Amino acid sequence: MGAPMTPMQVREYADWVLRPRLMAIAGVAQVIPIGGEVRQFQVQPNTTRMAELGITHEQLTGALKGYSANTSGGFLELNGREYLIRHLGRTSRLDDLKNLALAARHGQPILLRQIAEVTFAPAIKRGDAGFAGKPAVILGIQKQPTADTIHLTRNIEAALEDLKKSLPAGMAAPQVTFRQASFIESSINTLQGKLIGASIFVAVVLFFFLGTLRPTVIALTAIPVSIFMTALVFDYYGLSINTMTLGGLAIAIGGLVDDAVVGVENVLRRLKDDRAKHHDHRMHPIELIAQATMEVRSAILYATIIIVLVFLPFSPCPAWRDGCSCRWVSLSSCRRWPRWWSR
Repeated sequence: MGAPMTPMQVREYADWVLRPRLMAIAGVAQVIPIGGEVRQFQVQPNTTRMAELGITHEQLTGALKGYSANTSGGFLELNGREYLIRHLGRTSRLDDLKNLALAARHGQPILLRQIAEVTFAPAIKRGDAGFAGKPAVILGIQKQPTADTIHLTRNIEAALEDLKKSLPAGMAAPQVTFRQASFIESSINTLQGKLIGASIFVAVVLFFFLGTLRPTVIALTAIPVSIFMTALVFDYYGLSINTMTLGGLAIAIGGLVDDAVVGVENVLRRLKDDRAKHHDHRMHPIELIAQATMEVRSAILYATIIIVLVFLPFSPCPAWRDGCSCRWVSLSSCRRWPRWWSR
């Protein structure tokens, strides 16, 4: 176990290692680090030395403003071509700043380290982060509107597991403090349980009103058939099962069961009426079932269209396809908060 890492080192790891790795994951819109210490150059002038060497405050300020900057050097014309010249002066080395020339005296340059103390120091904090009473670096991850929350969360967790293998000595492993996918998974599990319970309740009600087991089973066939067809459609279009799709599936199944009950009840009524007729006036069972089904087809169709029209205005909203609420109602993004602190 190495020495505990400083808040500055932890923040640098989050900014330059962890954040780029998470931003490379498809579906991640932004990664915002909070807490720790942001490294910056710090220059503390010695006014006595400045007065002795004749360096003014304006000279010091002007030299620092022009330090570590990329500038243009014009162009070079050669063989009928023009080549742009750039001066790459940006650097992050502390020694380069210490050796910054401010002025010349008796042919000798006056360097910054002669009149000031130059060090690395944390920037002024405008906020901080902590977890469990300890300082920490927190990363807020925002997902893209069209990204699947559960799939994206699994990819992020896999990336964090890979990063654990190469953590610097003295740095604690990342921990998740908020996981929106857990709420979605909990909602899906709850809806699945309610869907099973509702199916059993519907079976009992149908058996109570229809009176026999056979028509009840026929009406209930609509539930597994509709779920199977929905799974095929979702797989073809690459859609996911989430809170909204399960809610819509529950409504659709209710409508299908209702339509099936109407159709089965009308077929049973027509079969019963046909049995009361003379044998010579009876219809073929297949023809009678088709005719009884056609009698209620228009009513079933119109009822289904009405249900579809109720939810049609929400179909353009992309957030419904992601398992989140519509943007003008409540916009939520996938936020996960890993944390690090020095041991």
